[in-house]
Amino acid sequence: MEKERIKQQVLEAFHFRHATKLYDDTKKITDEDFQYILEAGRLSPSSLGSEPWKFLVVQDPSMRDKMMPYCPGAVEKLRTASHFVILLAHKGVRYDSDYLIGQMKDIQQMPDEVIETVTGHYKNFQELNQILDNERTLVDWSMKQTYIALGNMMTAAALIGIDSTPMEGFNAVALGQLLANEGLLGNDEFTPSVLVAFGYRKEDPARPKARRLLNDVVEWI
Repeated sequence: MEKERIKQQVLEAFHFRHATKLYDDTKKITDEDFQYILEAGRLSPSSLGSEPWKFLVVQDPSMRDKMMPYCPGAVEKLRTASHFVILLAHKGVRYDSDYLIGQMKDIQQMPDEVIETVTGHYKNFQELNQILDNERTLVDWSMKQTYIALGNMMTAAALIGIDSTPMEGFNAVALGQLLANEGLLGNDEFTPSVLVAFGYRKEDPARPKARRLLNDVVEWI
């Protein structure tokens, strides 16, 4: 019975969640609830356990104003959402990068001899999947990982009745330059990947959620 209750709760959360257009700017997410959402992102899986992300929580109204010219798809959310997050992707996460070696050594606590072996495996993986072709393919690989964290954060929010809106409607170069000028990209380590707003809807959706049937999107072989 407990398993069935959890399954129903999760499915209800997915039915509840929608790409919220208008947020109620009088309602704010509690610190406790937003820490839970961030924790869902932090605990997300990533390729090679690389965690090639950083979550910028933009609460300063003046910073939100500065972003608006470069984020036309997010203007209303920047104005009204309780919380606004820029998911940054780590650049240059090669198999032999200081970042990935540090991840294995300091975070995953692999012994040196294991790191040497695993690094060879990672090299083969990245070569096989053409991740090492150029700087763009490397950052695209990191960006893919940020979407795993994004999905988990949005689902975690929906489970406790908090709305969210994922957005790609921004000028990545211009936004990146703004963030760099503000000292928010480290030593050119990161680049903006995707945006997401969190808060409480101002009004319910005009129509129920529409999705293709399960049989249309699943094929068993």
